[in-house]
Amino acid sequence: MTWMDAAPLGLILLLGFAVGVGVGLAYFRALRLTTDMIVGGGSALLVLALTLGRLALLGAIFFVMALAGGPALLAALAGILVAKALMLRHDTRIRT
Repeated sequence: MTWMDAAPLGLILLLGFAVGVGVGLAYFRALRLTTDMIVGGGSALLVLALTLGRLALLGAIFFVMALAGGPALLAALAGILVAKALMLRHDTRIRT
């Protein structure tokens, strides 16, 4: 039995959501940096490294959340979607 089995569902959902928001913000910031590097003619090796790092981080988080259970996985996904909405909202305010 792990701590995740003994933890209350509300705590698991809150932690999953918080992790999702944090990882989502990091993911979409790295995505912004990657696209800026591609458009600006940055190093192809660094662009590839950033892309692989983003995908590896997202995959690792989803794997850990899947081990925690379905509710934690869905909460993390919801957190990532909230982070995406925040980044898009922030990005449109800057560009306008």
